[in-house]
Amino acid sequence: MLRSVDLSDYMLHNPVKILADQDLSSAIDLIIENKVSGICVVDNQNMLLGVLSEMDCLKAILASTYNEQGDVGKAREYMSVDVDYCDLHADLVDVADDMLKKGHRRRPVLEQGRLVGQITCRQLLRVVSEFNQNKVEAH
Repeated sequence: MLRSVDLSDYMLHNPVKILADQDLSSAIDLIIENKVSGICVVDNQNMLLGVLSEMDCLKAILASTYNEQGDVGKAREYMSVDVDYCDLHADLVDVADDMLKKGHRRRPVLEQGRLVGQITCRQLLRVVSEFNQNKVEAH
């Protein structure tokens, strides 16, 4: 059985992020370049303000095209602000369970409101893989 594991040992320490006032086109470039499905939106103090997903960007582009607008706008205009996050030293099993229940692929990790990392399904799979590997080696 997988025991409790500290989240900070497995999170991504440098999640892809963008400032809220940056253009949406910059956010799209970051998503494409980094091959991620979403990015964190922060202020100048690295405080988490929201999350911007591929779907948020696609909706913005389609709305802009439909309305024949040239400038799509800023990241803050399209980000999701109702974001589940977790604490730096949260229990990984609890976070994984909550992400699964809510159908989330990623979760920002905060320390005193500042973005310090991100946990994703891929990191969670790595934990399980390492646990299973250690279990086999122990026998």
